[in-house]
Amino acid sequence: MAETVFCVKTQKEGERLDRQPFPNELGARLYENVSKEGWQLWLAHSTMLINEFRIDLASKQGTEFLLKQCEEFFFGEGGELPPDFRPES
Repeated sequence: MAETVFCVKTQKEGERLDRQPFPNELGARLYENVSKEGWQLWLAHSTMLINEFRIDLASKQGTEFLLKQCEEFFFGEGGELPPDFRPES
């Protein structure tokens, strides 16, 4: 049976991630506090951020921005949205 975790994003028990997503303190916090369902929400959100802000993940600034947004998404106010963002009705 898969291990479960109470997800800080979905606010319910869910299947734990298979591994730590980043080799740092944030990755450890995510592994301990985020479910696979919550992680899928981040993947969709991060894809939108990368596309809308045209983030270059090969640059240090792009990587730092995305890691900061990941921390905000799960443990802060939800992270930044593009200026023209309109949520789906």
